Amino acid sequence: MSAVASTTGICTRRELLQLAAGGGLCAGALAGLGGPAVATSAATVAPRLRDLAAAGGRFYGAATGRRQLEADPDFARCFAAECGLLVPENELKWRALRPAPDQFDFSGADWLVAFARRQGLLVRGHTLVWHDALAPWLQTVRRARDAEQLLGAHIAAVVGRYAGQMHSWDVVNEVINPEDGRADGLRASFWQARLDSAYIELAFHQAAAADPAARLVLNETQIEYDDDASARRRDHLLALLQRLLAKGVPVHALGVQSHLVGHVASDFHALADFLDEVERLGLRLIVTELDVRDWELPAEPAARDAAVAAVYADYLAMMLPRPNLDGVVTWGLSDRYTWLSEYGARADGAPVRPLPFDHACQRKLAWSAISTALQTVANKTRT
Repeated sequence: MSAVASTTGICTRRELLQLAAGGGLCAGALAGLGGPAVATSAATVAPRLRDLAAAGGRFYGAATGRRQLEADPDFARCFAAECGLLVPENELKWRALRPAPDQFDFSGADWLVAFARRQGLLVRGHTLVWHDALAPWLQTVRRARDAEQLLGAHIAAVVGRYAGQMHSWDVVNEVINPEDGRADGLRASFWQARLDSAYIELAFHQAAAADPAARLVLNETQIEYDDDASARRRDHLLALLQRLLAKGVPVHALGVQSHLVGHVASDFHALADFLDEVERLGLRLIVTELDVRDWELPAEPAARDAAVAAVYADYLAMMLPRPNLDGVVTWGLSDRYTWLSEYGARADGAPVRPLPFDHACQRKLAWSAISTALQTVANKTRT
């Protein structure tokens, strides 16, 4: 039985599920599920996620943005305390970086990299190539030759600017989409329409040339569950990785986004088998965008928090012990700032609770699930 520790004790997974079904709090649950403040004195400071991860040879980090950190000192302190790595949530996407064909705006990304440096955090670059968040003017680029030159120059400029400062880059993001009907399972996108699959190879080669030290990642979504759609994605993704590596394309790691759902139970057995195949290819792994949607869970916050924490516990029990795993990134740190407030909103209008910290930047059972999983790996590393 997996266990989820709080700052005051331990809830077993069975107790979490009982709570999710409407039972009472287990003895070890955080008081009122609001939890104590992040840190009030030396006597009450619990281990930070960044330290627990480092003790097990991993990193823990989260995605955030300049606006949140600059305008919210409490959140910034929480982020710097708990995270060992920062991912710019939007500042490195085309829409933010390229207001015009002949113009870059690095102000947001530069600010975040400087913040990370002051706090001693690693940084991941997200993302160089994606079908979404494109600058509107890109649609005027029609010819393959122009698209190739533009993409290569963009990657050279962006990766080159931060060379030596990035742990890793999501070079291409969400390239698999079997629903688009291609035999190879690739997503129909702006880049695919102009360059077919060659844009993927171009992006990796250009990124490697611009920063030979960075870990280059193919980042993919919706591969985590046991359903047929996830299985098709995994099959196409594995075939793509095999093709790229056979051609000598410098892919170093697979990013597993891990946007999970709280109302679906899984032991993630099919994903584990797939990741065994990825490991045999010699690739590293990064959990890149972990969160747990609560949109179909009960309205009562305690029940939701318990169900969300149980998913974190089950998923990380499978993922964290993998020897080729670099680390875990949650897509946000506090429920105060999460993309799911818009894209995963609840029908009842209640604020969503998908992340380790609540709206007040206080630790939740999700934090406890993550910390316990990290502690387990750290203990095994020490022995």
